[in-house]
Amino acid sequence: MHRRLFLRLSVAAAASAAAPLKARAAVPTPYSFDAWPPMDNAAAYVRWMQEQRGEDPRYLRARFERFLNMVGNRDVWEARNKRAFLLTPREEFCLPASRAVIYDVNYHDIGFGVTITGPRVVARMTSSVDVKMGEKVLEIGTGSGYQSAYLSNLTDKVWSIEIIKPLAERTRGRYDGLIERGYGEYRVINTKQADGYHGWEEAAPFDKIVVTCGIDHIPPPLLQQLKTGGMMVIPVGPPGAQHILKVVKEEGPDSQITVKRSDIYNGRPVPFVPFTKLEGETVKGTHNKR
Repeated sequence: MHRRLFLRLSVAAAASAAAPLKARAAVPTPYSFDAWPPMDNAAAYVRWMQEQRGEDPRYLRARFERFLNMVGNRDVWEARNKRAFLLTPREEFCLPASRAVIYDVNYHDIGFGVTITGPRVVARMTSSVDVKMGEKVLEIGTGSGYQSAYLSNLTDKVWSIEIIKPLAERTRGRYDGLIERGYGEYRVINTKQADGYHGWEEAAPFDKIVVTCGIDHIPPPLLQQLKTGGMMVIPVGPPGAQHILKVVKEEGPDSQITVKRSDIYNGRPVPFVPFTKLEGETVKGTHNKR
């Protein structure tokens, strides 16, 4: 992306974010997985999104510019993932103070000591596991809600776990509010407050698992709940220097289960918030072994 253009868009969005928020209008057109926004022209995209989704053009322009940057950087490369990014209003999943810059590459504070992951990282992680329609996907770390909102544009079966109770409640309320406004895709998101290390056993097995918090090993319960042939993307490594691994669970010729790992950033570390754990009803410490 051209830095001057992005800064100009950010200034425009800042003016919008600073002003008192008006009552949000309902989405004009019911959601359909068959609806595709224009991807080759900013003006056509903004016009289509205003007509079909009723969204603010100032954020739409910033979203489209970030989209072009991500395509050029190979953070998103498949048509359905491109569509999912363009249809997900990231500005709805952050604190008001961050709306002006929510499409930049940074992580932003959402309260409770956690952040919303940068759009390029979200897109690359999601694209790497290639979610298909109808696949069951588990997200560990609901956080702001943005990742599951993105996933709901790829499949109609999404489960998400958040360990911090007030954050889980706030994000569930955000989904429900957006559903009332017409974002019908978010009806497919199932949420609960729990320790994500143990997965969601009653809903397992899952075709894909997306972990949005860092840990120094792959949790065995998540591997167990991943289907044979399934994929997981997870930040693994020491605090602040994780490597985002794509993990593929396979069955060998002798019926032995094997796990293949690859680094989606080819060795470049990416920091994530820690994979915390519950002791009773209190979030205390992490699941790191070291």
